[in-house]
Amino acid sequence: MIPEAINIGASWKVLPQGVFDANLEEIESRFATNQIRRHLMKGLCKACKALRKAGCKVVYVDGSFVSEKTFPGDYDVCWDPTGVDVKKLDLVFLDFSNGRKKQKLKYFGEFFPSSANADGSHTYLQFFRIEKETGLEKGIVRILLQ
Repeated sequence: MIPEAINIGASWKVLPQGVFDANLEEIESRFATNQIRRHLMKGLCKACKALRKAGCKVVYVDGSFVSEKTFPGDYDVCWDPTGVDVKKLDLVFLDFSNGRKKQKLKYFGEFFPSSANADGSHTYLQFFRIEKETGLEKGIVRILLQ
């Protein structure tokens, strides 16, 4: 279950500390609440299908999409590379050029391997749990794909 967002001093409410399991239907029900969010949700579903096809078992969703920001610009995902067959992986998930432009065009979000270095000190999985404005810990959503 995805808990209610809380105020930790950022521009909008975010999920409380923790990793919260949800399926795509639960995420859609909770976060796809307007036309922009529904558009982003379509991209997230399409991306999860492509990652699952390559053998990915777990993705983590972050960004303003899983907050109370009314009109998020995109969503952020880090995906667990364990067991992923690179031959079956859509190579756009490995294309970080031009601010991940190709990822955003195809899936409306940004994607990073969860174990990759995000900032010199944290993996993306760790980095996603830090709220950028306050530096405080916040929550993310985990989707089990298989």
